[in-house]
Amino acid sequence: MCRNIKTLHNFDPPATSEEVRAAALQYVRKVSGSTKPSKANEAVFMRAVDEIAHITSHLLEDLVTAAPPRDREVEAAKAKARSALRFAKADSAA
Repeated sequence: MCRNIKTLHNFDPPATSEEVRAAALQYVRKVSGSTKPSKANEAVFMRAVDEIAHITSHLLEDLVTAAPPRDREVEAAKAKARSALRFAKADSAA
């Protein structure tokens, strides 16, 4: 899966419409193989982003969990630590 698509479920505060749209855009970019569609494909590309964002919003609203909501700041710190460790290993291997 594309690393740029972030988990959006079970956060406090909930994912914003901008975050949902960004995830949809990354998904469509990944599936289509292009970051910027040609003029001929622009309408289809943007329609796909809109539809996927819409469906994703419904998915997030309908999902249920017994787990407590995760804290965005804590999860961001964990991701930053994983990234630092990953890049430190890459630098030492080079």
